[in-house]
Amino acid sequence: MLIFLLAYLGGVLTILSPCVLPVLPFVFARSERSFRRSGLPVLIGMAVTFAVLASLAAVGGAWLVEVNQYGRYAAMALLLLLGLALIFPSWSERMMRPFVVFGGRLQQRADQQGSIKGSLLLGVAVGFLWAPCAGPILGLVLAGAALNGANLHSALLLFTFAAGAATSLAVALLASGRVIAWMKRSFGVEEWVRRVLGVAVVAGIVVIAFGWDTRFLAQFTSANTTAAEQHLIRQLAQRPAAIEVAETGMAAPLNGATEWINSPALSMEALRGKVVLVDFWTYSCINCLRTLPYLKAWDEKYREQGLVIVGVHAPEFAFEKDLHNVEQAVRELGIRYPVAVDNQYAIWNAYQNEYWPAHYLIDAQGHIRHEHFGEGAYRETEQMIQTLLKEAHQNLAFKDGFVRVQGAGALAAATDMDRSPETYVGYGRQENFASPEAIERDKPARYTAPRKLKADHWALSGSWRVGKESAQLDAAGGGISYRFRGRDLHLVLGPHSGKPVRFRVTLDGAAPGKDHGVDTDAQGNGVIREQRLYQLVRQSGKIRDLTFKIEFLDADSEAFAFTFG
Repeated sequence: MLIFLLAYLGGVLTILSPCVLPVLPFVFARSERSFRRSGLPVLIGMAVTFAVLASLAAVGGAWLVEVNQYGRYAAMALLLLLGLALIFPSWSERMMRPFVVFGGRLQQRADQQGSIKGSLLLGVAVGFLWAPCAGPILGLVLAGAALNGANLHSALLLFTFAAGAATSLAVALLASGRVIAWMKRSFGVEEWVRRVLGVAVVAGIVVIAFGWDTRFLAQFTSANTTAAEQHLIRQLAQRPAAIEVAETGMAAPLNGATEWINSPALSMEALRGKVVLVDFWTYSCINCLRTLPYLKAWDEKYREQGLVIVGVHAPEFAFEKDLHNVEQAVRELGIRYPVAVDNQYAIWNAYQNEYWPAHYLIDAQGHIRHEHFGEGAYRETEQMIQTLLKEAHQNLAFKDGFVRVQGAGALAAATDMDRSPETYVGYGRQENFASPEAIERDKPARYTAPRKLKADHWALSGSWRVGKESAQLDAAGGGISYRFRGRDLHLVLGPHSGKPVRFRVTLDGAAPGKDHGVDTDAQGNGVIREQRLYQLVRQSGKIRDLTFKIEFLDADSEAFAFTFG
């Protein structure tokens, strides 16, 4: 709601700009007529013009971004131009001159007509004539929509801005003389506000272009932000839904997702009559990845019979809030069912969920009938899916038993043996750290690894900056060692500056050979290209305890957490 309030206030404040002067004669020329039949239609026409044209531009911008990755750079260039337009009003006027010419023509036609129709047409003309004033600010919203996706949220945001502008004109129209005098005294203030905003936009583009925004985001761990966000949401917006789940067994709504992938926004009301499986997951979680073969198989087998799987992507790490990262993961993992991007943990808190993965099975009447947390119990869950589908559709029969799946790579099922525990590299949840040096929190420092490591202990070597969520390597040649138990070793990694980072893996000091993972070769070589979970070791023969070491051949790598299979 805060962003809508800011958009509304931004629209209201556009009346303080000197560029509003050409518009005022057309609006105040009708001040003596009925506000309902003359003034109000003008303002409605203006608001609709803003919203419609801006939404069409947002759709085009979003399509440009989807064409290829270079579209993102084009959207950033658009942001830069719009920021400069805020700083230099004369440039803004030249950019928007074609809109002004068209608006003038519409105004001439409006003057030739009367009544409400003429007033509406005049409002459309006002929308174009006001373009030099509102255009750069609207453009910033458009560029944001191009980068994040054009959707109903963007359109409502644009209309809210337009409503704010219409409100300020309505006040001016009703109050007439006094408001005009006050506006003239305030013109200079808005001009400086625009220029300050323009400087901030240009600076922001520089930050994004050099990848500094990712570095800044990484300093704020999801463990930290999640706690604050979940507390606020639990206390305010999601309390009624959580109470309903606890007291009635009804499924909580799916409201609050920041984006939807593979589907328009869904609601429990629209899904009534369907059997729904809500799966809480995040794309770097090994336990979540190992459940995906079953979820995909259930989706393929039971979708036509009335099963709807909704993947709720609730991020554990800060980089998992990046929509581009999530979309890429969904695409590469071959997920076809709807995915709600729950960056604000709205759905997570509505279900009072605490686990990745977590499965909530909901019947056709909207009641939660089955829950399971973590991996496993696949046959039990599938049996319940069949039971609920038969309840909803009496004539259904399932003669072919249960799905048979076998995941590959990181999606393969874990071994039954005792394994090393999940281990976080950041100091927020750090355990079994074996370097002799004490951790210097959020500061660059040098660390060394002992000659021998105890079981389930790990160490850093080289120059690292250890944050609450992760550790960033400041200079090439640094590494991480771990004495582990398990068939598989995974490590969540990312290139901190966005550039590829080369690395080499050894097991007990030698190349892994046949024991290499899907993200390394037999010599142990690999490259970090994006932020995700990397499978670095998969023992092919007898499983034994090993000392793993990864050495980074380039700087700016970032390590988050170890998991084992």
